[in-house]
Amino acid sequence: MNSTQNERINQITSSTLIVGVDIAKFNHVARAQDYRGVEFGKPITFGNTREGFELFVGWYQKIATAQGFQDVIVGMEPTGHYWLNLAHYLRENHVKYGIVNPLHVKKSKELDDNSPSKNDMKDAKVIAQLVKDGRYAIPHLPQGIYAELREAMKIRDHLTTDLCVVQARVHNWLDRYFPEFLTVFKDWECKSAIQMLSLYLLPHELACVSDETLLKHLREAAKRGLGLGRIQMLKAAASRSVGI
Repeated sequence: MNSTQNERINQITSSTLIVGVDIAKFNHVARAQDYRGVEFGKPITFGNTREGFELFVGWYQKIATAQGFQDVIVGMEPTGHYWLNLAHYLRENHVKYGIVNPLHVKKSKELDDNSPSKNDMKDAKVIAQLVKDGRYAIPHLPQGIYAELREAMKIRDHLTTDLCVVQARVHNWLDRYFPEFLTVFKDWECKSAIQMLSLYLLPHELACVSDETLLKHLREAAKRGLGLGRIQMLKAAASRSVGI
């Protein structure tokens, strides 16, 4: 047991109400206990809405008042991104909270009843027990410009991944249907190449289109530098294409 875990255990005393929350997309389940594992009140199911969060806070505050607890800590499993709304709400209301490792939840369930199966009521109890044992972490939720920067980085990563997927697909399509295309246009991402690809024609169809029609279409994107010679090269390549 490391010193950090010891510090967290020491923060939980006989006057601390421990609340475990099983997070879901629409409705969460919570159970409350003390440092010995004695449970108080009935489990509550509340929605992922402001009204649901207010119901949840009122529920554990009522238990804390009735049982004489002086402070509360809420533990939750960081399921996807669904936990973030509750975490931000608790922080705004100055409620102490922590997150537990999903692997610890799974292993602890196996120890309790020899079954790792998913059960919201059981999971909420297991999460509370992990918090009791100091097996939780305090997440860092950036605010203001730092939160915006983190979100911007995530969006950039997603866009970069999506771009790579699209580029790979286009390469695959060219290799299959018109492998000679890149002998005429060295870079399919240039304006003129994309303009020709936007016709959505297979090689045998492209070869039947008049030079003037293709040149007019090409000039809509590339005003200079490309002429009839490039069009004729493309049609010649299309007529000899081995694309499927």
